[in-house]
Amino acid sequence: MRQQLFGLSMSRMDLRDTESRSPLDGGQWLDTTSVDIQDRQSLPEIIITTKDDYHSQASNRTSGDDQNPQTKAKSTHCREEESRNAEQKHVPHVCPHRKTQNIGRRLVRRRALFERRQKLNDCALAVGMFGVVVMVTETELSWSVYNKCSIYSMAMKSVISLSSLILLCLIISYHICEVQLYIHDNGSEDWRIAITTERLTLIALELFVAAVHPFPVGLPLSWQAMSPTLSESEMEIVLALPMFLRLYLLGRAMMLHSRLYTSTASRSIGALNKIHFNSRFVVKTLMTMYPGTVLMVFSVSLWLVAAWGLHVCERHHNYKDLSSNYMEALWMVSVTFLSIGYGDVVPHTYCGRSICLLTGIMGAGCTVLVVAVVARKLELTRAEKHVHNFMMDSYFTKRIKYSAANVLRETWMIYKHTKLARERDHCRVRMHQRKLLLAIHQLRDIKMERRKLADQANTLVDFCKMQNMMYDILSEVSGCRSDLETHIYILQQNVEELREGFRTLMPLLSSTLSTQNSSIRHLLREREQAETQSMGGQDG
Repeated sequence: MRQQLFGLSMSRMDLRDTESRSPLDGGQWLDTTSVDIQDRQSLPEIIITTKDDYHSQASNRTSGDDQNPQTKAKSTHCREEESRNAEQKHVPHVCPHRKTQNIGRRLVRRRALFERRQKLNDCALAVGMFGVVVMVTETELSWSVYNKCSIYSMAMKSVISLSSLILLCLIISYHICEVQLYIHDNGSEDWRIAITTERLTLIALELFVAAVHPFPVGLPLSWQAMSPTLSESEMEIVLALPMFLRLYLLGRAMMLHSRLYTSTASRSIGALNKIHFNSRFVVKTLMTMYPGTVLMVFSVSLWLVAAWGLHVCERHHNYKDLSSNYMEALWMVSVTFLSIGYGDVVPHTYCGRSICLLTGIMGAGCTVLVVAVVARKLELTRAEKHVHNFMMDSYFTKRIKYSAANVLRETWMIYKHTKLARERDHCRVRMHQRKLLLAIHQLRDIKMERRKLADQANTLVDFCKMQNMMYDILSEVSGCRSDLETHIYILQQNVEELREGFRTLMPLLSSTLSTQNSSIRHLLREREQAETQSMGGQDG
């Protein structure tokens, strides 16, 4: 393997790396590397070769050494031309804005994939709803206008099959686009990395839902053998009702057309907070913003679809209570949805009973959601809670003052009729004592209610304020701590200076004391000599 690297110097270096020892001209052996430097008027070139290249080049050099100088010069010139051609082939043109252009291309491609996925889902939703509408039309017309064996029924079922085939192709294209987006976002090259078990299960489930529909040429014999108790019309109904499951494409379309999903800012904020923008998140946001509208649309849609399915399932058995008209089936679904169950209308087929069971389950869930929405609507907002708490606090303050005044008044009246009156009136005294006890109990009750109000007033806003106050206090403490650390550092420096001063003071003191001692000794000696001389003079 040979690699070529270029720099800015004006020399050429051939670096050949060998794994084994190579013989030289003088019979000597070089251990690892041989370096040849030649001064050329061209760009520098570093050539890294393997063992095989080294042996081939060594053989070429040996053969070249046997030739004459002119042949050697020609071969050198040829090698230079080959190296220049290789430089022109392998060195890419460096563009200063190439990185920015690559990012721009990636963003443009990503946006194109987003728009393509949105269009594919819209087309799939349109094709799926078209198939559902044709299925409902064919079911009603085959009951009242023509029979199942007519050419019109076969033609409409063929249209349903064609729309189902187109829907399958669109769903496959949609998931291919999603895989491309995944590869593009993660920077991977192999598409098999995006194929997980969860994705495969989801694709298989969607394809199964899109593939279920009434067949135009009748049911296979194997299916008829599996359910001998059901007729062909009933089996067609069983295959027709699951087509309403294609409404899941509506939720996906809501997600792809939502502002939260299409906005780059919201997606960036969601990515920073580890929130996945999917259909569940979009439904939650809609339930938060428009809870009543979402529940009403869902309930009405469920009533209409379930009533039609119940009507179709029951009319083949000629029960007049449900097959007479569509309104009876709608009444049955409404009663079951609201968990009332009057019992005046009941289903008789397994298909109808299954629809009523699913309707009851969905109705229980919707009832819980309605209760939660109503409770949230009746709850006071934060501003209303603050106003209410302020007004109630003022009211309790006035009642506490009034009750305290009643206690003082009754106490004074008891004192007046027992101590100041000439004759004690026991009836009045007992009456004021009774009023005093009532005023005391009233004062206690008011204080207890005020305490409960204070406990209820500790909402999330108050906790946020407390958190902000604690944060301010901690910031002040940290600031004081930094100042304290600064002062301590200054004190340490002063102590070190004092220590250094004491260290330098000790030799000065010792030298000064030694000088003083020597001078004092000298004076004492002179005084002794003077005294000795004076005493010698007196003796003489």
